[in-house]
Amino acid sequence: MSRRVVVTGMGAVTPIGNNVKDFWENVKKGTVGIGPITKFDTTDYKAHLAAEVKDFDPTIAMDKKSARRMEDFAQYAVVAAKEALEDSGLDMEKEDPFMVGCSVGCGIGSLQCVQKNYEKILTKGPNRVAPLMIPMLISNMAAGNISIQFGLKGKNINVVTACATGTHCIGEGFRSIQYGEADVMVAGGSGAITELGVAGFTGLNALNTTDDPKRASIPFDVDRGGFVMGEGAGILVLEELEHAKARGAHIYAEVVGYGATSDAHHLTAPIDDGSGDAKAIEFAIKDAGIRPEDIDYINAHGTSTHMNDAFETKAIKLAMGDAAYQCKVNSTKSMVGHLLGAAGGVEAITCVKSIMENYVHANIGLVNQDPECDLDCPKEAVETKVDVALSNSLGFGGHNAVLIFKAFAE
Repeated sequence: MSRRVVVTGMGAVTPIGNNVKDFWENVKKGTVGIGPITKFDTTDYKAHLAAEVKDFDPTIAMDKKSARRMEDFAQYAVVAAKEALEDSGLDMEKEDPFMVGCSVGCGIGSLQCVQKNYEKILTKGPNRVAPLMIPMLISNMAAGNISIQFGLKGKNINVVTACATGTHCIGEGFRSIQYGEADVMVAGGSGAITELGVAGFTGLNALNTTDDPKRASIPFDVDRGGFVMGEGAGILVLEELEHAKARGAHIYAEVVGYGATSDAHHLTAPIDDGSGDAKAIEFAIKDAGIRPEDIDYINAHGTSTHMNDAFETKAIKLAMGDAAYQCKVNSTKSMVGHLLGAAGGVEAITCVKSIMENYVHANIGLVNQDPECDLDCPKEAVETKVDVALSNSLGFGGHNAVLIFKAFAE
């Protein structure tokens, strides 16, 4: 029999708050964290807006030397993990460190590090490449640095599935605890904005090129024109139920379902009938032992691209039938943009907070709802009972990942 898994800690670094408290307060205010890119000169770029992390100080979780040895994505992950672990009250001196693991991913790694060092090759030669270039750029270093910083010696993995990364990492952490490989898993995702990333996604015509922050990330709106790059990290502390109870941990919610599939269809486009994502939703519902009618709220992938929002709507309806119209659907990306590898982590936190407060945030910026996206997508925040929340993520390559959270009950 698999073991029950609960959420006992949360940590966040986002464009609208560098901790969970500030993030959630700004979610409830409908704060949009999108603005002109400040990290680099966008004069020659078609896209000029992003959702950047602001006023970030990595030294709240590490010394300056450690910070210099981490790129932004790793710094964000470590800071969010510190908050999550402190929030959980976990005392590593009382734990078997080999039963405390980490499942934290980054969708790409540090393109910024690649760019800086390639420029050195061109201008100064290959011998001037930074000695730590490789361990600073590879995507597993979010998980690696978290384990080093906090002494987590258990299973340490980095699932990389583009924009589904955070959700897959939480799902695999959940499975690791269910089947006894760990008692505790620090799980989630991280990502950072870079010049190469903005240029690359622009080349795919994936980014909105408007200069109006209020109309840049507008999931489900008929006028949506692409996503907005975001950055940050979202981390959960997942824990086996009896382990959490034995140490008197505060339990925020229970993780009850996880589903994962592949479209096996296209490099970037989701399959147009929604069948791949629908099956992941079905698998998660079955795993959770619930019915579609039990789902009160869906935090959609909702990227604000035409194909994603339309095909995701099809997937939800295909998986849930008439029950799809009975739950609230929103996209946190309407405020924070698309955090890529971090998206699933931050959206999981949103699901847990929604359950805790029986609150579903508005789809900020949604003015003219697309008839193709005909689910209940509130334009204003709604106070409503949320016992069961579903988080949906899709990634380039056809990756689909779904998590289901439930209000904890004995």
